[in-house]
Amino acid sequence: MAVFTEVSLDAANALVERLGLGSVTALRGIASGIENTNYFVTTDRDQQWVLTLFERLTFEQLPFYLHLMKHLAERGIPVPDPQADTSGEILHTVCGKPAALVNKLSGGHQLAPSIWHCQQVGQMLARMHLAGRDYPRHQPNLRGLDWWVETVPVVVPYMDANARRLIEDELVFQRHLAETSAYLALPRGPVHADLFRDNVMFDGLPGHEKLTGFFDFYFAGVDTWLFDLAVCLNDWCIDLDTGRLIEERASAMVAAYDTECPMSADELRLLPAMMRAGALRFWTSRLWDFHLPREASMLKPHDPTHFERVLRERVANPWHWVR
Repeated sequence: MAVFTEVSLDAANALVERLGLGSVTALRGIASGIENTNYFVTTDRDQQWVLTLFERLTFEQLPFYLHLMKHLAERGIPVPDPQADTSGEILHTVCGKPAALVNKLSGGHQLAPSIWHCQQVGQMLARMHLAGRDYPRHQPNLRGLDWWVETVPVVVPYMDANARRLIEDELVFQRHLAETSAYLALPRGPVHADLFRDNVMFDGLPGHEKLTGFFDFYFAGVDTWLFDLAVCLNDWCIDLDTGRLIEERASAMVAAYDTECPMSADELRLLPAMMRAGALRFWTSRLWDFHLPREASMLKPHDPTHFERVLRERVANPWHWVR
């Protein structure tokens, strides 16, 4: 999240009043993240909402994301609920940009997660995958393999020889993997694809927190469920300084996922390769955002070398979970 488009109180209020949610009393830009413009909105009904203006996604692409959130919410998955106008439309326009208004989830982030938090994420991720099986809309993961193939050549001129060799070799590996029968047979459906620590909320007393929601679905798409799990493992279950996998957390997350959604033999065998894929995806996107930035108020690009370290760890020390 960031602020690329400055939204006035009047502009936000016009939307809130049109949706029948009262009047805006406070509007605050959200600094975290790098993709869309986001504001916290407070109304005179003492309710809090999140207003998002989409800076890259189009009016044609956005129904997939917004209706997916509706679909999951209706099936008991704790996700933000896009608010509709009197005609039932959940995609709006603010400052000439496509926009949505969703409820603000309760609680806060767990930026230093324990086994307990990882178990809950794994369990809810599995439930989310199963709940999405009958979602009728389809859109590929727009930050998937095709995007890596397109973007890696754009960022390698900014890299030193060792990093360039690693990213190019990994791209070759992932392109080969994607053509294998085992990969093509993996279960797939709508995935979050960006479920980092700062996209999950927990609430409750310290040590007894309960997961209250997944949010920021605007990188979602149809991909393998295993890729979604791998992305989580690469964030929730690592030492952030080194990229080293913390196996106790990883085992807890995968076991909780497997209890809700039993994994196939191919999923278990390909998990190390998908963890490499997850690292490649975010290394590529962080290189892109860092070296080819867009102007934005409050924008703070992430350090791309973090996911270089993660990928080196995944290649050097592949991890297999044994049921």
